[in-house]
Amino acid sequence: MAARKTIKLFTGNANPQLAKEIAENIGIPVGKAGVGKFSDGEIAINIEESVRGADVFVIQPVCPPVNDNLMELLILMDALKRASADRITAVIPYYGYARQDRKTKARDPITAKLVADLISTAGADRILVMDLHAAQIQGYFDIPVDHLLGAPILAEYFIGKDMKDAVVVSPDVGSVSRARYFADRMDLPIAIVDKRRPKANVAEVVNVIGDIRGKDVIFIDDIVDTAGSITAAAKAMQSLGAKKIFACCTHAVFSGPAIKRIKESAIEEMVILNTIPLAKEKACDKITVLSVAPIFAEAITRIYEGLSVSKLFVKN
Repeated sequence: MAARKTIKLFTGNANPQLAKEIAENIGIPVGKAGVGKFSDGEIAINIEESVRGADVFVIQPVCPPVNDNLMELLILMDALKRASADRITAVIPYYGYARQDRKTKARDPITAKLVADLISTAGADRILVMDLHAAQIQGYFDIPVDHLLGAPILAEYFIGKDMKDAVVVSPDVGSVSRARYFADRMDLPIAIVDKRRPKANVAEVVNVIGDIRGKDVIFIDDIVDTAGSITAAAKAMQSLGAKKIFACCTHAVFSGPAIKRIKESAIEEMVILNTIPLAKEKACDKITVLSVAPIFAEAITRIYEGLSVSKLFVKN
């Protein structure tokens, strides 16, 4: 019988703390690799241990600085492939460029597909991601994609708050499925914010579908970027008679005025996952960070052992 392949984890500079936590949950060290830059700014990679015949997992969210982190991921995989790794799984907690997933006007690029092609070409045999902005992005890959969900982690946290008289709110029509799944985990009703976007990163609340008066509100979304939409929706909830307002998301991009908006908003607590590292200067009393390391560690172990990943999300 053939010897079992060795499992190895590598990471770039995108979120080394998360990679370390995942490795600790699995019980193995993070692989030794030098990931830096040449004097002209090009990415410099040096794999410092043998990976021949190994089952390798590269943990690298495509978060800001997006282009540097994407290139690190691509070059790491190329180096590992050329070093004779048996299988390479790209573990991408946050898939950057996912919001450009279709043409919305003439001559638009479909960058989510381009990035998928680059990742496959660089050497990935499998993809492990969490909460893609659009589910159809899985179809952009011609290799297996395991799609993890952040909602169960967030729901477990709010279940611990024992919020009986609450309603889950979808910040827009596109997030209704996510809100329904989250509400089902918590056994709560849902409401929907109807909004319009006059331009990029600007949202206006038009209407709220559902009863939120006198209730605690929990917003759930996959990405919070500038926090304009979520804080505007929170203000609308407050004006309509909501009691306490909470918000949660999987990917806290928090660019531009996001932190200032959250601090000054009606949101009592913003709960996020650590798919993207939260810079020290962005930390504030309103923000609670939960770790995705245990679920990624379990998924990686299941992939390595050839077991089902979807069973992680079967409701108990």
